[in-house]
This record gives sequence, C-alpha cells and structure tokens, in this order.
Amino acid sequence: MAIPVIDFSKLNGDERAKTLAQIATCCEEWGFFQLVNHGIPVELLEKVKRVSSESFKKEREEKFNKSTAEKFLNELEKNKSNGKVENVDWEDVFLLTDDNEWPSHVPQFRETMKEYRSELKNLAERVMEVMDENLGLQKGYIKKAFNNIGEEAEEGSENAFFGTKVSHYPPCPNPEMVNGLRAHTDAGGVILLFQDDQVDGLQILKDGVWIDVQPIQNAIVINTGDQIEVLSNGKYKSIWHRVLAKENGNRRSIASFYNPSYKATIAPAPQLIVENHNKEDNKVELISNYPAFVFGDYMNVYTEQKFLPKEPRFQAVRAM
Repeated sequence: MAIPVIDFSKLNGDERAKTLAQIATCCEEWGFFQLVNHGIPVELLEKVKRVSSESFKKEREEKFNKSTAEKFLNELEKNKSNGKVENVDWEDVFLLTDDNEWPSHVPQFRETMKEYRSELKNLAERVMEVMDENLGLQKGYIKKAFNNIGEEAEEGSENAFFGTKVSHYPPCPNPEMVNGLRAHTDAGGVILLFQDDQVDGLQILKDGVWIDVQPIQNAIVINTGDQIEVLSNGKYKSIWHRVLAKENGNRRSIASFYNPSYKATIAPAPQLIVENHNKEDNKVELISNYPAFVFGDYMNVYTEQKFLPKEPRFQAVRAM
C-alpha cells in the first residue's frame, strides 16, 4: 500500500474535476498525499537540499553528537540493556520563521530558504483553496479562519503563523532502541513536507497498520493537521505519523506548516455542522463534533500532550 500521488498541474486542465475528487479522497481517507508538478522550480529545490545539508554538517552535526539522545543511547549500549530510549527523539531540528535567527555559516542559506518559504506558503494557500472547494466552502474560508480575519478586515491584516522546521535524522547505530520521531498528529493546519528522496523513515498509521511514505524525488508531501479536522467537522482527519531511526543515511526533512494565528477562534464551519432530525419532538438539532476554541489555548494543551491521543486535547479546550 502506497501513499496517493497527485499531479497538481491537472487542476488547470480537462482533468480538474477528477483531480479535485482525488484530493478529496486523500483528505477524507488518508490525511496524507504527495504532490508532483506542484510548480516549485526544481532548481530551487536542489538548492534547498544543498544548503540544508551543508548547514547540518557545518553547524549542527557536532552538537548532535553530544545530544541527549546520543547520551541516552550510549548509556543503554554500555549497560547492554534491551530497553529503548524514551521521551527523546533521534532528531536534529531548528525552526525558521520570519523573525528568528537563522543559520549564518552557509552561503546562500538565507536567500534560498526565504525564496523556498515564499513558494511553500503560496502552495499551502492553493491547497487550502482546493480544500475550500471540496468542502463546499467559500473560496478563502480556511485562510480567513486561520488569519483571524473578519468579513470587513483590511488588506494586509494576515497574521497566521507560517514556520519551517528543518530536521535531520543522522545514522543511528541501534535504530531499534530509539525513535526517530515519536508518533503524533500535527497540531496546526496544512503541513507541507519536502522529504529526503533517498532515505526513507516516515510512516503513517492507516487502518491500524504503519505504512511507509515512499520517497519521490522533488515531491511535496501534504498532511492535514488537527485544525483542518476541526474546521471540516471531522470530514478530514489528522493522522498519526512517526519517523523511524535508520542505521544508514542522514535523512533530511523540511516541514513547513501553515497554522492559525494564536488569537484565531477555530470551530467547525457552519456549513459542515450536521443536522439531526429528532422524530420524537420533531426538532432539528445541529451537531458539531468539536468545540470552538482559541488556537493559542489548544497549543498550550498540545505542548504537554503532543505524543498522546488527540481526542483528550479537544476535550481539554472544550472545558476552558
């Protein structure tokens, strides 16, 4: 079983309806799919590969070799234990936003990643418009909800959070003793992953079985986060996924996420709230499967419960 692959360019041709239907199925049944022919220049993607790998070598690798994960794994090996390193991941990671400090020792890193982030943000908004259309929502509905924009908002008032997480999963001498990244769902909205096209390791949980997200050169992996699940009233689902540590290869993973503003109120779209007709008293009830909440409150809960089941997180914000 393989993750669905969508040719995004076909949205602009005679196969638009078919492609929309394929994406709808991916969102409803998988929560993950891969985009090819997405419009991001191959030359830019090749530069992103180069500068991110150079950054790890020059600025990150030595620190990782002294990391907590490395220390804990060495202790297990020294004690000849059959246990597993818990509560820590075999991952080197740093975050890029518009206003934090970026790596500075690799030529063209900032220029390349700035251009890449702009391309990915545009792609995220195009994907969200496809979701709007498939869900029967007004064009731009999800973007407005994430940006906390009202009907009469001024132009340029966007405040959704767009971040890029640059990760590497170095070779691990005992991959069965540590997680690359523990299983979780993503807290936010739409996630766009540019993963390594040589080293695998990413898996999703589909029908109770862990399956690989197969590396495809220059594809962008899309997955839906918890907030898309809420906005769609559960029609789309955020999916459990994990990364396996590997004995060979240094897996690169660059995940960009379009998340709501921390001040945004997230709730099921009114058009997607289900009507339930009670025959006994002849009344129509509106059923919302999720509470309305402020995204910042949800993130406070998520920070503590990221690697736990998501349903209690929704219950926790319901009580706030």
